[in-house]
Amino acid sequence: MSEIYEKLQKSLESIRKVTDFVPEIGITLGSGLGGLSEKIEKVCEISYKDIEGFPVSTVSGHDGKFIFGTLSGRKVVVMSGRVHYYEGYRMMEVVTPVRIMGLLGAKIILLTNAAGGINIDFNPGDLMLIKDHISVFVPNPLIGQNADELGTRFPDMSSVYDKQLQDQIKEAARVTGVDLQRGVYVQLSGPSYETPAEIRMLRNLGADAAGMSTVVEAIAANHMGLRVAGISCITNMAAGILNQPLNHEEVKATADQVKEKFEKLVMEFIRNAR
Repeated sequence: MSEIYEKLQKSLESIRKVTDFVPEIGITLGSGLGGLSEKIEKVCEISYKDIEGFPVSTVSGHDGKFIFGTLSGRKVVVMSGRVHYYEGYRMMEVVTPVRIMGLLGAKIILLTNAAGGINIDFNPGDLMLIKDHISVFVPNPLIGQNADELGTRFPDMSSVYDKQLQDQIKEAARVTGVDLQRGVYVQLSGPSYETPAEIRMLRNLGADAAGMSTVVEAIAANHMGLRVAGISCITNMAAGILNQPLNHEEVKATADQVKEKFEKLVMEFIRNAR
């Protein structure tokens, strides 16, 4: 048994001492998007700090717990609060939660985040379907010993974001009347926001939105053979687009303003995700 897999099994054992719940779908909620957790018919909650070997979120707006229950008639495990590379964790630790969701039984992973808009056609409050990502600005979570129990040494990344799930999110947007952008998401390390020059570079590289999460989780989930979908909430325009400074309170405030349409979209998608 690889060292990585052995550590995951210890975390899994901690959870299984509390619940034998087997989810169909795993959901990660980004900054300010935790209100969706109130829509869940809860079976139980487990704080990250109570799971052996598990990283703990330290960011305002991130609860730091797994929620098990039913959403839109589907069995889900929801990650209310994620951990980030900028908190000082190794990337292997950052992707522990998404790997645990897969080991618990989830076959579909929905990753959500708060992001800065790089595409000048976007506006704060827009929701963006992630169609692809750029990962080269942060360490790959698969660096180091490969956990053969999870997946191959050199996983293909041609279709990280499942095409069928993308179509189902677009259909959910049509049904609920939610306007949906589509674009490429880029992960940066944080915790500082990007400079205007960096944003111009990222736009030239083809990025539509930037954030400090999600990409490495998508890589780890894809490595495990899980089907991945992603939605970004554009909470602010990135540096240099508007003549104003960026701050985390603005991110949380905008996410709160769009919570209703975000929740409608996600709940409709979860209902029909196959």
